[in-house]
Amino acid sequence: MPTEFISLTFPNASTELNPLPNPAIDPDYLTRYARNLDDYEYNYTLVPYDSSYFDPFTTGATIAAVTKNLKIIIALRPNTLYPTVAAKALATLDQLSRGRAVVHFIAGGSDVEQAREGDFLNKEERYARLEEYIKILKRAWQSADPFDWDGKYYQFKQFSNRVRPVNGTSIPISVGGSSDEAYRIGGSLADIFGLWGEPLKETKQQIDRIYAEADKAGRAAGDRPRIWVTFRPIVAETEELAWAKAHRTLDALKGNRAEGKGRVPAGAPPPQNVGSQRLLEIAKRGEVQDRALWYPTVTATNARGASTALVGSFQTIVDSLLDYVDLGAELISIRGYDNLNDAIDYGRYVIPKVREALKERESRTNGAH
Repeated sequence: MPTEFISLTFPNASTELNPLPNPAIDPDYLTRYARNLDDYEYNYTLVPYDSSYFDPFTTGATIAAVTKNLKIIIALRPNTLYPTVAAKALATLDQLSRGRAVVHFIAGGSDVEQAREGDFLNKEERYARLEEYIKILKRAWQSADPFDWDGKYYQFKQFSNRVRPVNGTSIPISVGGSSDEAYRIGGSLADIFGLWGEPLKETKQQIDRIYAEADKAGRAAGDRPRIWVTFRPIVAETEELAWAKAHRTLDALKGNRAEGKGRVPAGAPPPQNVGSQRLLEIAKRGEVQDRALWYPTVTATNARGASTALVGSFQTIVDSLLDYVDLGAELISIRGYDNLNDAIDYGRYVIPKVREALKERESRTNGAH
């Protein structure tokens, strides 16, 4: 399948560089942002989830209504919605968007964050619940007949789903993480597996783990999860300008955190989730990894979420992304720190160049045969 591009949904003008205090959704900004993604031919936008944040389904439906081609990835924590309800909600969005719904599952990487909405399962139990949840959704989308379920976490009788996905059988399922359980569940059940930006060597090791779990589950080579890798590119016309911009960005992240305006408090404890722990450990090896992977943004934010930057000229960023495509990444998530302007810059100067390079490669390969 072709390489595709993902952005994150931003519902207002607040950014990590210039955070607004408790901002509400700005419908005009959300529409403008989503339409720019559509116009610049991004393939997906991820609608994030947080215990204190806006509802992804309502936001996703709004995006679907103002775009034509952009696919909407709904981030979903199993503790927040019963699986039969989720099956119908996702299929409803799929119908409203004419087949553009995707779901990204978050088992939950922080006990504290999960407890805020009444979830007190430990990490192992959360992943076991996720596995059961995914199996229920797949059954609900595929089964034309009522069915019972008697699992450890969910039980119901004669559920009948009359809200079918547009393709009749399924909606793409994404799973992310860097733990053994994430690899196992994503490798065996997911259509897409999401990774944060790590050096090429470590990324290849993770991809191999995911594929090994897919093989173990009996999935054919052509049925393995597609790999999704996320970066925060800091780009400019030249290397010098890009690095100057990177250091301004870093100063702003550090300053905002020190003033209590960052996403993570200055005295926050080390993160509980394995993905963030991995990023912080890699950051100890040096600021720059591989061609342009920059880790000070990781340490400045305590590895909260996707925080690995790529720094360089437009061509350097294109070449860096192609390195990951060569490893097997089919979905590339890129979002910056000046949200709307960066998305437009990527759409003008990065995404077209990556696609052009891949098209040239394909033409050479076809010509060689």
